[in-house]
Amino acid sequence: DGELRRTLQSLACGKARVITKIPKGREIEDGDRFQFNNEFTNKLFRIKINQIQMKETTEEQKATEERVYQDRQYQIDAAIVRIMKMRKTLSHNLLISELYKQLTFPVKPADLKKRIESLIDRDYMERDKDNQNQYNYVA
Repeated sequence: DGELRRTLQSLACGKARVITKIPKGREIEDGDRFQFNNEFTNKLFRIKINQIQMKETTEEQKATEERVYQDRQYQIDAAIVRIMKMRKTLSHNLLISELYKQLTFPVKPADLKKRIESLIDRDYMERDKDNQNQYNYVA
């Protein structure tokens, strides 16, 4: 309601009066009527009408969060593979600290651990046989 009033006020009471307000005045009231101003012509004005943004529903918000989470998983996987490809062998702590440097979004250590386990399951890397805290890249 407030956004509609602001938009109507800018169109009826601003420099470029694209619509006319009945009764005339600066404030927008509930009983006011508006009509298109047929007499408005000006080649120097470019009218920009603010679009009202709809609020995202909870289902849409959950779907968006899920897509972001999925995209971030792919980014984490790609970063892990990139780091391991360069270093070949790396300890868990060094890998985690390197990931925090490379990733541009906040991530929980538990999520990183899940992604590492996923890459181990998919044979991109393996745990060192002698030191379980060490990872080896599988070419």
